[in-house]
Amino acid sequence: MSVQSSLHTMTSHTTGQALVPRAITTVLIFLLSVMSARADLRIVSSPGGEVSSYLQLFASIRQSGERVIIDGPCLSACTLVLSMVPEDRICVTRRALLGFHAARRVDEQGQVYSAPGETRLLAATYPEPVRNWIERKGGLTEKPIFLSSRQLAAFYPRCR
Repeated sequence: MSVQSSLHTMTSHTTGQALVPRAITTVLIFLLSVMSARADLRIVSSPGGEVSSYLQLFASIRQSGERVIIDGPCLSACTLVLSMVPEDRICVTRRALLGFHAARRVDEQGQVYSAPGETRLLAATYPEPVRNWIERKGGLTEKPIFLSSRQLAAFYPRCR
């Protein structure tokens, strides 16, 4: 049995306002599924979202001993899987794609602000090969950078 990730907490690019967060409910469902079923986590499509929800999810996966299958886009906060789950328990498919960008803060009014301190901390949590790749791409900025399946296969095994 696989658990599919599809978290949807994002900020509108046009208005800058926070969209209604659905990530917490989704993460709770995933956590309950993972804890009870002890299944692999299959990330099929995750646009990212609120960081603490992902940290909780990936901490649970790390503790469960299960592996993560990256089988589609894993963007923004979803990339924290690389920081939270041991490398030997992550595999990638040909559809895997990771998208990275600088950390941002959103206030109560939905205003988005850069977060350089958090960005440095975030970058430091990634495994060394990923950090080196990010540095070669110019570091984490507001503009997303993407690590394709082909490039990921140099860092993580293909799923069998």
